[in-house]
Amino acid sequence: MPVSYEKLFALMKERGIKKIDLRNTYKLNPKTVDSLAKNKSVTVDTIMQLCEILDCQPGDLMEYIKADEPEAE
Repeated sequence: MPVSYEKLFALMKERGIKKIDLRNTYKLNPKTVDSLAKNKSVTVDTIMQLCEILDCQPGDLMEYIKADEPEAE
């Protein structure tokens, strides 16, 4: 499922939070932070934890990207 976390990283930048802070201060697993950076899926628990950290809603962190539809032949 294509997902983009560009909104998450923009919000983090706005709030002065870096990826290293997610690992060190907020104790997110480094693999989870890497998955976010690579726009891979993460658990709902991770999204809720990020919402708690950033005081926001899930839609403020992520966006569904519709996959390209195959071209008709």
